[in-house]
Amino acid sequence: MSQTDPSPATAALPERCVIVVDASLPPGLAANAAAVVALTVGQRHPGLVGAPLVDASGQAHPGLIPIGIAVLGASQDELAAVRQKALANTECDVIDFPVQGQQTTNYAAFREAVASVPAEALRYVAVGFVGERKPLGKVVSKLGLLGQ
Repeated sequence: MSQTDPSPATAALPERCVIVVDASLPPGLAANAAAVVALTVGQRHPGLVGAPLVDASGQAHPGLIPIGIAVLGASQDELAAVRQKALANTECDVIDFPVQGQQTTNYAAFREAVASVPAEALRYVAVGFVGERKPLGKVVSKLGLLGQ
């Protein structure tokens, strides 16, 4: 499943979702990085959206992710390393957000900037992982919560 579109019709509900963010980013950019990755996770894994929540007044609220999302912090080097480790795990979907995405608001310019950098030289502001609990635990076990 690594960096390919999982088939929603045949894919089982993943057990774990983790987003790792560059811990050196200021709060606004860190929140942006996590949000960008989370949006793509939701698009790639629509089964992760739970049933609507209904309050005591009967008002419905949009469903949220029932398995939760851990948001962890890492250095630039750690981000690249956990991404590589996860890519080696074929049971894990990897959603990465290269640094070039926070250097422009123009998606075409973002694509061009990424296209000019070899894969091994790309740096990331965030990387998301979706998959089974044990393999993902091995990938991110040494990382702490973002901001702690």
